[in-house]
Amino acid sequence: MQKFKDRWEIQANWQLIFPLLGLIGLLISSFLLSKRLISGIFKLSEDHEAYILALSLISLFLFIPLLGLTLKIFSALEKKWEINYRWEMIAIFIVFAITGSTAARVSDPLLTLIGLSKETTSGWIYWPLRIFLIFPIYQVILLIVGWLFGQFKFFWWFEKKMLRRMGFAKFLD
Repeated sequence: MQKFKDRWEIQANWQLIFPLLGLIGLLISSFLLSKRLISGIFKLSEDHEAYILALSLISLFLFIPLLGLTLKIFSALEKKWEINYRWEMIAIFIVFAITGSTAARVSDPLLTLIGLSKETTSGWIYWPLRIFLIFPIYQVILLIVGWLFGQFKFFWWFEKKMLRRMGFAKFLD
């Protein structure tokens, strides 16, 4: 365990929550991808006797390369982003995952609230409006969730950098 803590630069036991949450998130992603593969490609239904076995095996086979890919991404971004400890990379990835999912979930009810839905609005109008609506929601949620995970400083830097690239630098200084 000490070797694991040293590798991820974990000083306190509470910081172990981030690698644990990261692994759980990766397992859930593998599971959801496996369910989609099984129902789409293999055409197995949930009541089929081979379903659980196939789900378990495919989830395991997806988890291992996803973990390897994630660790490679960590190595590349660790050099690019200025963070103090390696475990913070996991927290940052979790914040991005929560924020993206939340912004996408919130945008649909907001569009429905103003009277636009997928069924009644042309896709040429609905999707650009939804993307346009997701953008500011995402920015706000990113800072809030980043703060909750103790990474506000990183995400404030990230926001300013992104907004400067988009031409909003005069509003940040």
